[in-house]
Amino acid sequence: MDNKTLMKILLAAVAFIAGFVLGSLWSENKLLKSGLGNTTGKTTSTPTAGVPTPPPATPEKMPAVTAEDHLRGNPNAPIKLVEYSDYECPFCNRFHPTMQQVLEEYGDQVAWVYRHFPLRGIHPQAQISAEASECVAKLSDDDTFWAFTDLLFEKAAVDAGSALTRDKLLGYASQVGVSATAVDSCLKNGETTELVNDDYNGGSAAGITGTPGTILVTADGEYELISGALPFEQVKSVIDSYL
Repeated sequence: MDNKTLMKILLAAVAFIAGFVLGSLWSENKLLKSGLGNTTGKTTSTPTAGVPTPPPATPEKMPAVTAEDHLRGNPNAPIKLVEYSDYECPFCNRFHPTMQQVLEEYGDQVAWVYRHFPLRGIHPQAQISAEASECVAKLSDDDTFWAFTDLLFEKAAVDAGSALTRDKLLGYASQVGVSATAVDSCLKNGETTELVNDDYNGGSAAGITGTPGTILVTADGEYELISGALPFEQVKSVIDSYL
């Protein structure tokens, strides 16, 4: 092969490659202009495998507060804080004093409603603790329920797993003046299981997915979900925006 022929082959190859590159660049430019080639931002709207998008909160779907609820404070308060809680949850334990402080700070302006949301999958003692508290309420009154609730959070602050066993729960019932034998019978017969489950289902309908989950309700029918164990100042800020 002479030099002239070799040169023609090389020039043809260069021309082919240049044409391919220019064609690719032209196609890419057309795609970008049309938006078909741009993937920026799509990852935020496309669910990632294994990480489901949580459903939007719908606090207005929460079951209404009734005389059957455990309410602390003024039943006619303009603001009610409905807390969905779990006795074994460490964040609920942290939030309990915050709610007590809210009542002290606001007096008759705010009422505190306690509902059950036992996270059974991670807290093995949560369901029986909730049922025991309802047995205590059934066998006594609402004040005793609250005394029992305060005692459970006090004991669970050190080690919830060991503090909320069945035997310990019966002992706490005795401490607040309720027959341990009667509470044991109530638990064995599942007398309060449905009540606890109803609380849980109502919370789920309102968009509660974890604990504590607190729904602020105003007398005018406004709702706001307060998620997590927020410090007092943040809870205060939310309350003040409605007063």
